[in-house]
Amino acid sequence: MANDLVIRALKANSKSLNLSSRNITELSKCFAKLTRVLGLRLNNNRLTTLPLGLQGMRQLTELNLGNNAFEEVPPVLKHLHSLKKLYLFRNQISTLHPEVLEGLSNLIVLNLNSNKIKTIPTAIKSLLNLERFSIADNQLQEIPAELGLVSKLTEMNLTRNKLSEIPQELYKLTHLRKLSLARNSLRELPEGILGWKNLKMLDVAGNHLSMFPVDFHVLELEELYFEGNNLVRFELLTSAQEEEVLSLKEHAARFILKEHLNKSPVASRASLLLPDIETMLSRFGRCAICFEPFLTTWVECVQFINLRKDMGIKNSQNIPVRVLLCSYSCFNKSGHSYYSVAKVKP
Repeated sequence: MANDLVIRALKANSKSLNLSSRNITELSKCFAKLTRVLGLRLNNNRLTTLPLGLQGMRQLTELNLGNNAFEEVPPVLKHLHSLKKLYLFRNQISTLHPEVLEGLSNLIVLNLNSNKIKTIPTAIKSLLNLERFSIADNQLQEIPAELGLVSKLTEMNLTRNKLSEIPQELYKLTHLRKLSLARNSLRELPEGILGWKNLKMLDVAGNHLSMFPVDFHVLELEELYFEGNNLVRFELLTSAQEEEVLSLKEHAARFILKEHLNKSPVASRASLLLPDIETMLSRFGRCAICFEPFLTTWVECVQFINLRKDMGIKNSQNIPVRVLLCSYSCFNKSGHSYYSVAKVKP
C-alpha cells in the first residue's frame, strides 16, 4: 500500500506525501525518485533507519518522523540542506551526532520531545536559523553554552529533563518569547535575565527555585508559571548581624570595579597585570541602595513583587525577587522594602 502511494505521488508529481500510521518498517528504493516532494509524513510507523537514497530528496522542507523507533537522528538527514521543519518526537534517540546537526543549518523547527537524549552537542550552534526548539521529556543534565549562539530562537521547550542549572549564555537569546523549563531540578536562574527582553511566557513550575533573579520584575511577561517551587516566604524574624569585615580582595575588587566603570586607566593597567581579573570582575553586582559596584554579596535579600500590580500579569500572588546589597550599612538604611533571607530549621 505504501509503495502504491509513492508510485502515485511520482506520477502526479506531488509536492507532499502522507505515509503516517501505515506500520512501515523500511522505505523502498522508490523514495530516491521523489526529488520534487516538499513535505513528507512518516510518523506513527516502525522505522529504525532511513535509506541513503533519501538524500535525493533535495527539495524536502518538512519531514515528520515522530513516533517511530529511531535510536539516532538518521545520518542521511545531513544531506537534506533544504529541511526547515524536522519532527523526531517519541523515538528512542539517545545521541545527537554533531555532523548531522551541522548539515541542518536551515532548520527553523526542531522537535526532539520524548526521547532518551542526555547531551546536546556544541554543534547545536550550527542551527543559526532555528526559531523553535523542543527537547522536552528527555534526560538532559546540562545545556551547552553554545545554545546561546542560536540567536533566532523564539520558542524553546526544555520541560521534564534533569537540569540543575542553565548557562548564563542563554541570555544571549534576545528574541526568545516562550521558554519552558518546567519539571527540572533548577535551584536558581542566573543573573542577567534582562537579556530575555522580549520574553512573554516563562514556565519554571516544578523546580527548586527559592527566588527570582535581580530585575526579574522588569521583564514584560504576559504569562508566568512557578507553582511547585520552594520560594522564600514573607515572615518577619529577628536575627543577629555578623560584624562586617571586608577582605583585602573585596576592597581591591571594589576599587578596581569603580575605576573600571569610570573607564579609568588604572583598571586597564590592572587588567594587563592580572589576566584573570576580567573574568572575576565580570561577575560583579551593583548595590540596590547605594548603587556602588561590589564583588561579594554581603547579605542576601529579596523584595516581594506583586505580579498583577508590578508586572501586569493576571495573578495576584507575590513572588520573591533577589536584591543585591553591598553591606549591612546599606541594609540598615531606612526607606527601602528589602528583606534579608533567613534559613529556618524545620
